[in-house]
Amino acid sequence: MEMWFVYLLLGAIAGTAAGLFGIGGGLIIVPALVLIFSATGISPQVLTHMAVGTSLATIIVTSISSVWAHNAKGAVDWHLFWLMTPGILVGSWLGGMTADLLPGAWLQLLIGVFAIVMAVRMGLSGLPSAPSQECGDHLPGSFPLICSAGLIGWLAAIFGIGGGALVVPYLSHFGTKMQRAVGTSAAFGLPIAISGSLSFVVQGWDNQLLPNWSSGYIYWPAFLGIVLSSVLFAKLGASVAHRISARRLKLCFALLLCVIGVRFIWQNFNLLVGLS
Repeated sequence: MEMWFVYLLLGAIAGTAAGLFGIGGGLIIVPALVLIFSATGISPQVLTHMAVGTSLATIIVTSISSVWAHNAKGAVDWHLFWLMTPGILVGSWLGGMTADLLPGAWLQLLIGVFAIVMAVRMGLSGLPSAPSQECGDHLPGSFPLICSAGLIGWLAAIFGIGGGALVVPYLSHFGTKMQRAVGTSAAFGLPIAISGSLSFVVQGWDNQLLPNWSSGYIYWPAFLGIVLSSVLFAKLGASVAHRISARRLKLCFALLLCVIGVRFIWQNFNLLVGLS
């Protein structure tokens, strides 16, 4: 029963962070679940894959409410969404397959590197940038967009995130207004999470090391606890965000991501060196 409270607490933290920093909860959920699963005795060979798969499953629920809110404000480019979704779906499925091929230590190492990259990006995000152009003015053709979508889906599934950290910079680079880039990115979170989590279910279905209450690499007690509290606390985080300096918030979160990234890299780099 006590683990339910742990998962509820994690959902509350992830939801608050999502509201505060405007990012998906995967950047918090995946590292936290790795530590929780390790402490509860789950096999090191599957715990990282379970953390990523479970994170993707939670994003299915949280992204629905996010898309609803952004669409109500007219901030979702549905033409772009339907154009890029086939690439997203294929890439996310392949991302689950790729993650299954990686040993847990390598997967944690990659997540650590990704956390530091996101920390640097978030730390620099307060710097002045060029004004955005109108939505879609400089977007590439259909084929490059679909290929880019495949790459985004692939990376998002490997890291257990909704893809906002990848989609928003990509669309902004081509002149999409920030509000529409964020709204459209939220919509992409749904196909990424559906395809990616299904892939993690299939890849881990016959794994004998998984604990009870698992479907492949998705662990349902953690999923339920996180979802129940994250949706509620996302609203709290968004409310608090309006009362605190955005720049200071981003720097604090960037520091947290750096600590997480360095820990994952150091721990698993030593492990991999020891195995060589």
